Amino acid sequence: MNIQHMSTKTKVVIFGLNDFAELAHYYLTTDSKYEVVGFTVNKEYLTESTFKELPIVAFEELEQHFPPDQYMLFAPMAGNNMNNIRKKIYLEGKEKGYTFISYISSKATVCDNEIGENCFILEDNTLQPFTKIGNNVVMWSGNHIGHHGIIENHAFFTSHVVLSGHCHVKERAWFGVNATIRDGLTIGEGSLIAMGSLVTKSTENNGFYIGSPAKKQAKSALETY
Repeated sequence: MNIQHMSTKTKVVIFGLNDFAELAHYYLTTDSKYEVVGFTVNKEYLTESTFKELPIVAFEELEQHFPPDQYMLFAPMAGNNMNNIRKKIYLEGKEKGYTFISYISSKATVCDNEIGENCFILEDNTLQPFTKIGNNVVMWSGNHIGHHGIIENHAFFTSHVVLSGHCHVKERAWFGVNATIRDGLTIGEGSLIAMGSLVTKSTENNGFYIGSPAKKQAKSALETY
């Protein structure tokens, strides 16, 4: 046996079977040190046995098939329900004993940033120096994250968001395409910043903000957004 041809990549199971999971499989396969070996979803959504020619197992039984001491987990999920579903799956994976990987595109610009686990950071993101990223954060393509910022767990950035320097983004915040955040602001926990909005003042927890300058909308507007 020629051991030079044996795979030394870390083996990873991806949670999900939707577009995000398919994209994660592509990125990990073409641009990472990881080897995708399977997929997992909650048992109620398990209707097929394979995806991308790899096995699918029930999340409730994941440890039996892919033990956490031998495999890592990746759950790149959409921000539905203000990121609460993403948060739930991440915490359940931790309870099962799994360590999550993060994917950071080779085409992203990073500056020795502190980045947590289960982050999905795609191409053309710019993370300036001294910005810290928590766990379970999604940054779709093309965002600018300013210097000396703090982004807490479970936040979601779509594309082309400008977060200026010294901002503090609390848990589960969600940013629409082309949102712009002035420097030095705090974005409250669970805040939803609508696409194209210009935020010039710190936001309240669980608020829905839209416009230029952005103004807080009624709770009913958030529920139907």
